[in-house]
Amino acid sequence: MRKIGSVVGGAMLATAPPGDLRLFVVEQRGAIRIFTPDTPESVTALLPDPFLDISQDAGGAVLAGGEQGLLGLAFHPRYKDNGTFFVFYTTRIGGAGLRDVVTKCQVSATDPNKADPASCTEILSIPDFAGNHNGGMIEFGPKDGLLYIGTGDGGGAGDPQRTGQDKNALLGKILRIDVDKTSAGKLYGIPSDNPYAGGGGAPEVFILGLRNPWRFSFDRETGDLWIGDVGQGVIEEMTVLRPAQQKGANLGWSMFEGNGCCMTQGDRCSQVGTQLACDTTGMIAPQDSRTHGDGWISIIAGQTYRGTCYPDIVGWHFYTDYGKGGLVKARLNTDNTLEIVNLTGSFPGSPASLHEDARGELFMTTTSGDVYHLEAGP
Repeated sequence: MRKIGSVVGGAMLATAPPGDLRLFVVEQRGAIRIFTPDTPESVTALLPDPFLDISQDAGGAVLAGGEQGLLGLAFHPRYKDNGTFFVFYTTRIGGAGLRDVVTKCQVSATDPNKADPASCTEILSIPDFAGNHNGGMIEFGPKDGLLYIGTGDGGGAGDPQRTGQDKNALLGKILRIDVDKTSAGKLYGIPSDNPYAGGGGAPEVFILGLRNPWRFSFDRETGDLWIGDVGQGVIEEMTVLRPAQQKGANLGWSMFEGNGCCMTQGDRCSQVGTQLACDTTGMIAPQDSRTHGDGWISIIAGQTYRGTCYPDIVGWHFYTDYGKGGLVKARLNTDNTLEIVNLTGSFPGSPASLHEDARGELFMTTTSGDVYHLEAGP
């Protein structure tokens, strides 16, 4: 790892628009910062002014602290032409209580390193009942150009409102919307092939049974979806879904934590309310389960390497954990199992994200705000 700079803590790197060599780093407090290209002609430097600042200090709507804040950033696939991007954050402004919102914004018409805060418009608002388990990862699908939105189960312990298995709830899911259309009074469209587009559940729902998919990412070449779902008290889950497996996939929470049924294991994960009887029908188990006993406490799905600097690692997905740290690489076998390698070496502590830039090169950020370039040795 080579450190390239630092921002204010709680950082996450978002993939820049295609062909854009800048690095966009999200500060949890509510700002997006830009690092200039790292090329032989230009050393990496942090621009002095934010690309966007919607923090409370700047008069913005972002409510930050704990697991709350500015949590996601995704650039429209045609950003070069339309200058549109999307952010996910938590707020108490503009509604009764805490909300998780997705907001559409525009870049400045005169400065490519500045966004126009006045252009930002909420397109999706989800009422939330607790300050934790907010998800927040957003990313456009590399094959369909649709926006995928990770939401936590709403917070508390044990999925108290049973949102994970509630097909009508937007919490505890990965949602999928079309930002280029509108439908039924919404500021976005519902893809016709969403599992509940015709009824039976909330039409935005694409994948259900999640506790807190804090980080997920697509393999830009295959379309495989790697989901890191943060566990309750025992298991951290890594689940990989091929494109044909994604629609309507159920990852089990809060019937299951990992492969363990919550009802039969001392109620270790469904700690409140009526327990859910565990039914394995249609459930998808994680390919990699890591235990809290081994130091894993908040798994971070990273990225499948598709860059050009290090040919030997192409096709490997790299992931980590906020508590355990370190680095793991894995790749999906033909039988849907994972080939997993726990890497040795010295790595930054308290990682917050591991994600690619526009070129497919990998960068790690930490909760203290440090940004590192992942470099592969011979």
